[in-house]
Amino acid sequence: MVASLQLELTAAPAKTSATSLTLRHRHLPGTSLITVGGEIDLASSDLLARYVGRVRRPGDTVVFDLTGVSFMDCSGLRVLISAARHAADDAAGVRLAGVRGAPARLLRIVRLDPLLPVYGTVEQALAAACEDAAAGTGDRGESPGAVTGAAAVRSLWTTGHAHHDRQWR
Repeated sequence: MVASLQLELTAAPAKTSATSLTLRHRHLPGTSLITVGGEIDLASSDLLARYVGRVRRPGDTVVFDLTGVSFMDCSGLRVLISAARHAADDAAGVRLAGVRGAPARLLRIVRLDPLLPVYGTVEQALAAACEDAAAGTGDRGESPGAVTGAAAVRSLWTTGHAHHDRQWR
């Protein structure tokens, strides 16, 4: 199963088929940032789940940058809920950033804001994750969209911490 995955290192990952995902991650202190591009559906959700399982560090809050996701069905939602469950087991949480279009509509319909808080930008989600870590509250943040501490997060995010670009198919 895992042996069938192909890994290509590319400077600018590009979608090669309707079911491919562009997946990137960056490890920041206390946070695993996972950037997803493409469509998250039944054909690609298992790939995303395996990727999250490989790159998420125990105890980290997981921030999903979904800016590049054009479609997500319930199988993609299942992956996000599973990630939130695993993070909660480690007293951490999951934050979603940049959700637009059909994925945003799906999240509004299912009303999982307490489990999967949504932020307008990656910086806002990272700032909230940083604040929760500093307060020791894990996923208990109270104010989605808060930008307190964003300058510190921006500094961490742009300094080149363990950044990996990969195209998974």
